[in-house]
Amino acid sequence: MLLPALSWGAGAEQLALSQDAIVVLAEIQQIPEQRMPRWLLRNAEGIAVVPNVIKAGFVVGGRRGKGLLSVRAQDGTWSNPSFITLTGGSIGFQAGVQSSDVVLVFKSRRGIEDLVRGKFTLGADASVAAGPVGRDASAATDVKLEAEVYAYSRSRGLFAGVALDGTALNIDHRANEAVYGEDVTPRRIFAGLVGAVDDTLVEFRDRLDEQTAD
Repeated sequence: MLLPALSWGAGAEQLALSQDAIVVLAEIQQIPEQRMPRWLLRNAEGIAVVPNVIKAGFVVGGRRGKGLLSVRAQDGTWSNPSFITLTGGSIGFQAGVQSSDVVLVFKSRRGIEDLVRGKFTLGADASVAAGPVGRDASAATDVKLEAEVYAYSRSRGLFAGVALDGTALNIDHRANEAVYGEDVTPRRIFAGLVGAVDDTLVEFRDRLDEQTAD
């Protein structure tokens, strides 16, 4: 997929990140044996995409990354994305892998509300589980569907559910202001109460609409 080039200026880094997130969404759903099941996406209240999460450290590992989070509107469409950061322990990385793409599917609004209000930690503020994958994945494969967030990771071409307990998410206010303007809040972004939105962010929303349509 060809995406438009960006001139480097205010918000350019964030829009480049958005382009990466669009590619992640497109590529992980192209392989039926590895993609997120439609039934899970159709019931999602929020979806976060964090491309290129970097593994840091050797004896004591860690990870960090930046991404986007959109929430489901009342009409079933997806909101403008807020930028977020992800930091946490090294659980879930394959041996020797230095970076991974991470996707989080929120089944509950509670976790999103906690994130908007401040720091949010998977496994502490909301239950998290490795998400089921594949065209044959069904609700029966996911132990009663009790988790509030389902986590996925792609590294070395493999896309699979991953354990992310202890991973912290935060709103990236600086990134939001670089793209949407000063004094913008996540709630205003999610409600569509911002000015003109870059085409790259619109494409991210459109990609979510495609992936979660009935």
